Amino acid sequence: MSHSISIPEITKKLEYYCSYQERCHNEVIDKLKTFYLTSEERDTIIVHLIQENFLNEERFACSFARGKHNIKKWGKVRIVNELKFRNISKYNIDKALKEITPEGYLNTFYELAEKQWEFIKETNPQKKKKKFCDYLLRKGWESHLVFEKLNEITNDNE
Repeated sequence: MSHSISIPEITKKLEYYCSYQERCHNEVIDKLKTFYLTSEERDTIIVHLIQENFLNEERFACSFARGKHNIKKWGKVRIVNELKFRNISKYNIDKALKEITPEGYLNTFYELAEKQWEFIKETNPQKKKKKFCDYLLRKGWESHLVFEKLNEITNDNE
């Protein structure tokens, strides 16, 4: 098979792709598929990226969990599901969740929940409760936290 771009050039492109932002193996494999390589050539590049520490699934999982929690305010349910979707191992998912301290996790949740309750401009109490719960559950927060917070907020406001 002839390549319009050489294997060393593709390797350099992938090194940059991985150093620019943490990547999971799936993302790198998808990127490699755009280059019409044999499976041996793809494997050789992936092995190189792992050996040279451009590609590290544990580091990706930890960075992903921290970022999605701190920036997007995702809960653990969503983080775990998104990592599973990317074929990250249970071991690396468990390591990634340790990046989030229990105190920080709950502080983020309470802050987000209170902001969201204030933000919802719904006059029908049932609809407001539903919007509140749907939003937090979609963000991946555990249902027991969501419903405890809903009870706390609605009891305070009655």
